[in-house]
Amino acid sequence: MTENNHELEKTLWAAADKLRSNMDAAEYKHVVLGLIFLKYISDAFEDLYQKLTENQGEYEGSDPEDPDEYLANNVFFVPEKARWQYLQDRAKQPEIGKYLDDAMDAIERINPPLKGVLPKIYADPELNKQRLGELIDLIGTIGFHQDAHTSQDLLGRVYEYFLGQFADAEGKKGGQFYTPASIVKLLVEMIEPFNGRVYDGCCGSGGMFVQSEKFVRNHQGSIKDLSIFGQESNPTTLRLARMNLAIRGIDAKLELGDTFLNDRHPDLKADFILANPPFNVSDWSGEQLRDDIRWKYGVPPVGNANYAWLQHFAHKLSPTGIAGIVLANGSMNSNTGGEGEIRKNMIEDGLVDCMVALPSQLFYNTMIPACLWFLARDRTNHKFRNRSNEILFIDARKLGTMINRRNKEFTDEDIAKIAGTYHAWRGESGVYKDIPGFCKAATLDEVRANNYVLMPGRYVGTEEAEDDGIPFEEKMNTLTAQLAEQFARGNELQQRIRENLKGIGYDF
Repeated sequence: MTENNHELEKTLWAAADKLRSNMDAAEYKHVVLGLIFLKYISDAFEDLYQKLTENQGEYEGSDPEDPDEYLANNVFFVPEKARWQYLQDRAKQPEIGKYLDDAMDAIERINPPLKGVLPKIYADPELNKQRLGELIDLIGTIGFHQDAHTSQDLLGRVYEYFLGQFADAEGKKGGQFYTPASIVKLLVEMIEPFNGRVYDGCCGSGGMFVQSEKFVRNHQGSIKDLSIFGQESNPTTLRLARMNLAIRGIDAKLELGDTFLNDRHPDLKADFILANPPFNVSDWSGEQLRDDIRWKYGVPPVGNANYAWLQHFAHKLSPTGIAGIVLANGSMNSNTGGEGEIRKNMIEDGLVDCMVALPSQLFYNTMIPACLWFLARDRTNHKFRNRSNEILFIDARKLGTMINRRNKEFTDEDIAKIAGTYHAWRGESGVYKDIPGFCKAATLDEVRANNYVLMPGRYVGTEEAEDDGIPFEEKMNTLTAQLAEQFARGNELQQRIRENLKGIGYDF
């Protein structure tokens, strides 16, 4: 993303946020994102409408008002009274809220994949209609001067940028639907989902899938080579995900439901799993799932879902599948409720491929330190070298750059450094070597000796100090002299304090 584009998105956010008035970010999010989505599908429709109207080449003999023409071109049909220009022309009318709700209804009726996805909240009397009109005018400027494809790509990026900003504005709750982009990008760069089945059992607003699509596109692949499967327990968040993917033209099988109690993809075996499940969840209905088939390595404790998530994802992996999972740091060394035994069994089964310790302040919603688990079903010699007797540990806690007073993000260089280390280690590209303080390829014997604790800090050691060329004896003499000087000063200070106290009648 160029700096110019980023500035545009920041400017748009600042303007949209100013129109928020006293509305809660959690509600306002749906007002704004619904409008961006409407603008997107309207722009895509108008672009094809224009071509069909010109009636030339492959579009000769077409009817621009026939919904089937749009279906054939993978574009949503937008009825006349739902088109952006029609609505923007009425943005200053007091009934604009009703016009918008009717437009969303009409679009859903004619496009079955969007049924139940679009927000119909604009006629709400609590919503300031003057501000709503101003918001329509603001969103009407997005993509205005670009060609159709660039305009749609920009709308997709604005949608994604706004998701992140709303997550930040909402704080703790916001993180439930959004994983910061730099973490998602790192996961995707590490596991490289080129083709196959991609799964996220707690998909939030769909960021993992969007980033996978970008990865494929950046490597000149085709998004058609990916089959995407997701599940989300929050219906409102699922609607955001469906809009987010529809804007990108990503076809996905997203299902609503509790992943533990009602797995909506029961027979799926995924080639790639990307997930950021909620940390340390205690009310995950574990007591109802004591005999579940997924607990191959041990029954997870009722009071914490971390090892239920790990085993759910392990169960979902294809014979050569790989998973990247964000979890709380405690998962790397906890022994409560049998977690230590489960971790040991996973390690001994050769499932754990790589562990990454993350810096603090990467997340909008929690200060809990986090890590990345990479699980690989076949580490003998499927695509890469046989690494079945090793686990790679990466300590990335010193990486990341502050982007505001509260939050950090990985730069592209940070991501390249971590992902490049992993790829070199598994024999994909480059030459791997241990770097004290950053990475270490530990043998299973070393992990056993550390009682199956998976914290990278235990293995990578400390950075080697650069040699300054001063002989050791000289350094010790200097240090001894400095300590003696400090001690003498301390004695002198004590003597003066005593004399002062003596002067006011205290004698020690």
